[in-house]
Amino acid sequence: MEVLFPTLFLVLLGFVLLLNVITLPANWIMLGLIGLWRAAYPYPGDMGWLFFLMLIGLAVFGEIVEYLAQGWGSKKYGSSTSGMWAGLIGALVGALAGMPLLLGLGALIGALVGAWIGCYLMERYKGRDGYEARQAAKGALVGRFLGIVVKCGIGAVMLVLTFHAMFASPAYPPVTTF
Repeated sequence: MEVLFPTLFLVLLGFVLLLNVITLPANWIMLGLIGLWRAAYPYPGDMGWLFFLMLIGLAVFGEIVEYLAQGWGSKKYGSSTSGMWAGLIGALVGALAGMPLLLGLGALIGALVGAWIGCYLMERYKGRDGYEARQAAKGALVGRFLGIVVKCGIGAVMLVLTFHAMFASPAYPPVTTF
């Protein structure tokens, strides 16, 4: 039991990590669940305040990088600020619409297509021609993909750190090499 429950909890965190694909705040949900684990489990491992500060820092960093990635992609390809925001909203709508398709992989495709469509429609609404609007929308798609990849990577780091903290044992001190 001392290994079963932590292992099941880590599997749950792995599934929660996948919520990043559908543009939900998976890293924050993971952080909340880890906090509940710390409060509820009698032997939470090495989860002190420094551990939680590190996880909070990673979650904040993930949000900043996700926002900046889509902004960078949109601006690099000539999108307006409103086109970038429309791409963000389109990504969320597309991810939710695509979630039931392809065993959940449709959420990723929906988020990317939604970012493209949202940005494209806004740029066309603002009077840009089709080529410029497609270029701007391509930037929103590239930025969204980059943001999702980086945020998933940061969530994976949070998962690995949690694994290490949960199974840290004072009986086995860390090996130091020189």
